[in-house]
Amino acid sequence: MSGKITPYNDTSRSKKEQVAEMFDTISQNYDGLNRVISFGIDVKWRKKVVNIVSNTKPERVLDIATGTGDLAINLAQSKAKEIIGLDISAGMLEVGKQKIKAKNLDTVISMVQADSENLPYEDNYFDAITVAFGVRNFEHLEKGLAEIYRVLKPGGVFVVLETSIPTKTPYKQGYKFYSSYILPTIGKLFSKDKSAYSYLSESAAAFPYGEAFNNILKKIGFIEVQDAPQTLGVATIYTATK
Repeated sequence: MSGKITPYNDTSRSKKEQVAEMFDTISQNYDGLNRVISFGIDVKWRKKVVNIVSNTKPERVLDIATGTGDLAINLAQSKAKEIIGLDISAGMLEVGKQKIKAKNLDTVISMVQADSENLPYEDNYFDAITVAFGVRNFEHLEKGLAEIYRVLKPGGVFVVLETSIPTKTPYKQGYKFYSSYILPTIGKLFSKDKSAYSYLSESAAAFPYGEAFNNILKKIGFIEVQDAPQTLGVATIYTATK
């Protein structure tokens, strides 16, 4: 899995330490660059995640790897009383806090710096948990998923939005060229961190998407596991319950 792929190939530091540094470094440019790289389609994908969560009428929602809070902010539409955006990067959270305050959502949304593999919440605490483009950054994927399972209430929904690889020709070849050459080049042009967007494309390619990820979720104990490929398969929305 992507545990061997790290942003800086620094064997003296853990993956999570390197990921935190990477996102701290690119935090100021992250939102704008994301829109460019995804052609804005990621906004549409997040809306689908919000609709899935909203249909369950949750009171407490946890958005893991929240980054600058885009999904947490959108989840306010679910009318949840409490939304927590959790991330390991202080830099990303700071940008998110400014966005949340500007939208007057700081009474609903809290931004928390914590490790997704050691969640600071009691068992069966959340009605819904989401992760958008973050599970591939977990240092120990199954450990992080087990923590999510622990803090999710029985009957609660878990929704993951993550990159995947198209399986049909010519989309598979086109995606490989874009992610291997175009994405890192754009990242280098706009970001101070030349390694960051190379890592993001490499970790996406190494992630066990589709049925492979479904099987990992089932192994952890999740039920009603489903995957829905998005936009020719360049991303996938996974849903599961406890």
